[in-house]
Amino acid sequence: MKKVAVISAILEEPDKCQHKFNEVVSSFKGIIKGRMGIPCDDEGVSIICIVVLAEMDVINSMTGKLGNIEHVLVKTSISKKEI
Repeated sequence: MKKVAVISAILEEPDKCQHKFNEVVSSFKGIIKGRMGIPCDDEGVSIICIVVLAEMDVINSMTGKLGNIEHVLVKTSISKKEI
């Protein structure tokens, strides 16, 4: 069963990690329903929220790969409702 999830990420050093972050996100493009990115240049960070619809193992895989990137902090909110 699929679930809706919001993956929120803070890139603390965007210049150092944004390329790898985007590579991982692109590899999961089939499950992505929407993405919002907010560059905070004055603060030296970028904030990204990604809405996905997928099975739990796929959501966990994406979250894990993003969380393993240096300078990236990730949190995921997952719906209780199964789709």
